[in-house]
Amino acid sequence: MATQNSKINSENSTRSSQRESIIEHLFIGEILKVLWNDKTTTQVEVLKPQVDDAGYDIVIECKRNSKSDTSIPCYIQLKSSFEGSKTAKVSLSERLTKKPNWCVIWIFFDRNTLSLGPYCCFGASPGQPSLDTANFKTTKHTRGGKAYRPGHRDVPKGKFGKPVSIQVLIDKLFPPA
Repeated sequence: MATQNSKINSENSTRSSQRESIIEHLFIGEILKVLWNDKTTTQVEVLKPQVDDAGYDIVIECKRNSKSDTSIPCYIQLKSSFEGSKTAKVSLSERLTKKPNWCVIWIFFDRNTLSLGPYCCFGASPGQPSLDTANFKTTKHTRGGKAYRPGHRDVPKGKFGKPVSIQVLIDKLFPPA
């Protein structure tokens, strides 16, 4: 068993970029699957920036009421941790907080199967004022001399809402009519 765990730990660190990409695709698939089955959803768009410098990983725009022309775009920064991880904070790009309807979604996953959930969310609900992040600590680089990363703040795990299912997360991001 120790050999199996060390193999998983090694793969999690050496192939983290690949895992991050897989989790992002799985997350988008989960969102689309739930919205597909939701009879009030009439339109969904998923946008991915070509360059990762605006603070968000994806934008999902959703219209959940056929009687309204209003669709809600949500700018999302994704973070992930395996279940049981001791990670106590995540880094937030301050550029993200300048966008309307922004949030950071912290995805927890099974590191053996990559099954997703639960999810935690930090950000303002649609139509609500943006959250103030100025009092959060400035993020330090994880490597090197531990210099500060300008434009990034550490968000403690306790500032995220309680862990929720994908359906509850969707209802928060895109309230049903």
